[in-house]
Amino acid sequence: MSARAWKAVLDHLDEAAELAKLDGDVHRMLRTPRRLMEVSVPVRLDDGSVEVFTGWRVHHDTTRGPGKGGIRFHPDLDADEVKALAAMMTFKTALLDLPFGGAKGGVRCDPRRLSLNELERVTRRFTYEISPILGPEADIPAPDVNTDGRVMAWLMDTLSMVQGRTLPGSVTGKPLSIGGTRNHSGATSAGCLDCARAAFRELGMSLVGSRAVLQGFGKVGGPLAFLLSSAGMRVVAISDIGGAVYNEGGLDVGAVADHVAETGSVAGFGGGEPISADSIWDIECELLVPAALGGVIDTDVAERIRAQLIVEAANGPTRPEAQPVLDRRDIVVVPDILANAGGVTASYFEWAQAQQGYPWEDQVVAERLRQRMEHSFTAVWARAQTLGVGMRTAAHVVAVERVADAITARGLFP
Repeated sequence: MSARAWKAVLDHLDEAAELAKLDGDVHRMLRTPRRLMEVSVPVRLDDGSVEVFTGWRVHHDTTRGPGKGGIRFHPDLDADEVKALAAMMTFKTALLDLPFGGAKGGVRCDPRRLSLNELERVTRRFTYEISPILGPEADIPAPDVNTDGRVMAWLMDTLSMVQGRTLPGSVTGKPLSIGGTRNHSGATSAGCLDCARAAFRELGMSLVGSRAVLQGFGKVGGPLAFLLSSAGMRVVAISDIGGAVYNEGGLDVGAVADHVAETGSVAGFGGGEPISADSIWDIECELLVPAALGGVIDTDVAERIRAQLIVEAANGPTRPEAQPVLDRRDIVVVPDILANAGGVTASYFEWAQAQQGYPWEDQVVAERLRQRMEHSFTAVWARAQTLGVGMRTAAHVVAVERVADAITARGLFP
């Protein structure tokens, strides 16, 4: 899976480079991560034994600014996956015109098997091992798979102890009590809504009364279902790892959320018809939002989808071989590097506030997020029309051009 993810990133880069008529030297530079740091993470477990985990931090490209990207803890993590995710962050930050480069990192471990104290020791030792390349002007981590604000607090504290000064700008997605922002957690969902609104407008479709199907009801899918419903859409089906529920007239999203809080899954919700999680692809709708795992839309699923528009809230939900099928069927796809970029944009805002030492008003954050998403969507849509390609290809062209312009402007040292 991870090798395939890295190959997919290179394929997108190669295609964009050809369309953008990218300089060959710049193209070769972007095909190779600038820095890959692999570290051993020895940790004393609660039973007194020592376990040695492996961790990575990758800087794909930092021409446009400090590295930016999450930290994940997962038992299947490897270097290729981290490289692919770091490259995606390079293009995502460029697409949103943020002054960041692309980075990613993590530890190969199963956090479910670790106590809270063990998890803290893993975080702190990993942070110490990669501390030479971290800092507010060098590399700013954020939460990712199996990490959260608490992990970011440990990371920030460890780095601050190492450097002997408090560094609130060294991480984003941290708790409010140490400089986090209220808008960070829901920003990915808000950005997806902004993209959906813009796409409906460009397609000449009305958002109000249209049907939405969500695959995933977690940290992104849950809030997004509420936002779509509040915007006037009928959320007719929702699935998660436990099952799925369908109601042609529209689900009561608040009631679904209460049910999930009690039971852990949408399965068994009384306000709709129980269906298999796989059958949501067959439901006729205007908007489909994959908001769970990557690689769920393969060629078979792409043939079954009955939506006019897909907004990718998850990272890499569409496999490369499935995109031509969606193109042939005239299904518009707002790709992940645009659709779910609200999260990294909110991270940029949090970092900027930490560097300034001054918090922004909530409405200022919300409006600036909306403007960034709108401007980025417009740039991608326009390029897609000009080149006669899909939005995924257009998004990579815009991003690659911006990174290439920065590389050209700075030149090659020495």
